[in-house]
Amino acid sequence: MTLQYQLKEGNYHLYDLSTPASKVTGQHKLRLSTDTVALAFDASTGVLHEHGNPARIHSWATTARRRLRAAGSLARANDIVVVSGPLPVDEINKCLRVEGYCRRMFTQLATLPHGKRLSHQAAC
Repeated sequence: MTLQYQLKEGNYHLYDLSTPASKVTGQHKLRLSTDTVALAFDASTGVLHEHGNPARIHSWATTARRRLRAAGSLARANDIVVVSGPLPVDEINKCLRVEGYCRRMFTQLATLPHGKRLSHQAAC
């Protein structure tokens, strides 16, 4: 499955590019529409675990941390980071495509532009 976020009408839309484009709209299958996006990843490696609606991602991270701590993996539990907000769509898509990119994005987070004002749309 090839996923890509686009910013449309102030919302992030997640499309599945592995599905055929609609003959009517020309769009691929819409998987998610949300006003902000959250990314859960390992701070040490930048490996992305989950992405999507912030409430779901924060819940996933809380559960994953709790399970890791219960299994005695305190360091792995503490390594899980969740970043959410109006992130630039280009940065989000790089996190989906490039393994480990979340770590680089995380180190540059303070200097990234507001995602809803300055990101350009990626074509499906």
